[in-house]
Amino acid sequence: MSTASAASSSSPLRGIAPFLLRRLHSLSGILFGGYVLLHLAVNASLVENYRYDGLPTVYQQQVDKIHSLPFLSAISFGAILLPIIYHTIYGVYILINGKPNVADYGYTRNWLYLLQRISALVLILFIAFHYLAFKGTFNSVLGNEMHFVPSKATESTVLHFQQHWWIGWIVYPIGVIAATFHTANGFYAAGVAWGLTISARAQRRWGGVCVGLFLFATACGLTAVASAMTHKKVPPIDPAIPRVALPQVFPPAGPNV
Repeated sequence: MSTASAASSSSPLRGIAPFLLRRLHSLSGILFGGYVLLHLAVNASLVENYRYDGLPTVYQQQVDKIHSLPFLSAISFGAILLPIIYHTIYGVYILINGKPNVADYGYTRNWLYLLQRISALVLILFIAFHYLAFKGTFNSVLGNEMHFVPSKATESTVLHFQQHWWIGWIVYPIGVIAATFHTANGFYAAGVAWGLTISARAQRRWGGVCVGLFLFATACGLTAVASAMTHKKVPPIDPAIPRVALPQVFPPAGPNV
């Protein structure tokens, strides 16, 4: 067997156009990053806290607009969930096969490459927790008000964050920073990969834009977290109000006897 044929058979992805797979990985990352920016910008409206005139909060109004979109389930799956799944799967492949070399070459881009891989690991865990917890999956172990209720968006979000101090002050800040760094650094890499920033001058300018996006998105995310954690206490939401939920990981505890 020749060396070339041996190399080509060493990985199942080598025969499936790795260039195309990487481009799809980059494109799915752009879609995910755009969603992160929009998501955090909407969440930042929690800074309004609550209203005295009885009208819905700005955050509630934005959630209502999103949930009134036609074909919302199809849009969520095709434009958000599917790109995240692909980006994660191929990202894990890159993570396993990548070899950071910061020990030998401590250049800035090498450190950013390593931090991108670390933030990816953090994001996998954070997104899983965020998605499942807002669906009420961990209600029986983390509290009965972890789920998100679209018609009570502000109240359910505040209850979610305030179930435990470490959820709002540790888990979410780490997750927000991992998401915003991964997005901004990914945008910079995409600009280079797609040939949009070829010259050193263009890369410096695009780098400045990406730093600005990182700071803006991080400020939005941390503002949302701090606003939810410092919001006045709200009563539990009526269990009769419809909510979307996934099967719970742990069965509900039985009545005390």
